[in-house]
Amino acid sequence: MKKELIQRILSSIVLISLIIFCVIKGTFYINLLILITFLISLYEWYNMRKNNFLFFFGAIYLGYTFYSVYKIIDYNNSYFYFLFIILICVSSDIGGFIIGKLFKGPKLIKISPNKTYSGSIGSYLFSLLITLFFLTNTNYGFDTQFSITTYTVVLVILGSTVSQIGDLVISYFKRMSKIKNTGNLIPGHGGILDRIDGMIFTFPFFYTLLIINDFRLN
Repeated sequence: MKKELIQRILSSIVLISLIIFCVIKGTFYINLLILITFLISLYEWYNMRKNNFLFFFGAIYLGYTFYSVYKIIDYNNSYFYFLFIILICVSSDIGGFIIGKLFKGPKLIKISPNKTYSGSIGSYLFSLLITLFFLTNTNYGFDTQFSITTYTVVLVILGSTVSQIGDLVISYFKRMSKIKNTGNLIPGHGGILDRIDGMIFTFPFFYTLLIINDFRLN
């Protein structure tokens, strides 16, 4: 567990650092990162579902996912919500892994035998603690005004829930394809889809909230 955990944390740090670097450098770099991530994800999805009608629907959904990423970044011309969503997903993933490995316990669902109820609780705890810490201690470069409210907590819990569902969905397709990982690009994770499985559902979810209710954190 220790070696895999270290790889997972280091990979997360590198990926988040890359995202922050692109954010700092500007629109061209972040759009390039989104495009490259989309193309790699599409390639990995093709390898999983090639010669299968599901590839077509999955490709359309991935296109919509990355479109929602672009629109959320474009919202109020700020990267704040983009980073907020990524932080929910990353902290949910790490929390689920750490707590799940430490406490084990009953399995959550058959399609993903490594997922446990304790891991799911860990996902919620880590996403709440880390994301709320981010909200209360980070205001550098953002014009967004925010405060911790019940609404904020509910948003984080919903985001973590959707992220965990995304993890399970990709696990289901990997199980169908009889593979462990979608690729081997990222140490401790596997492929890009293994890393962003929660994000590809969480971004469209928050984009839907944006369309329906113009979601804000306060």
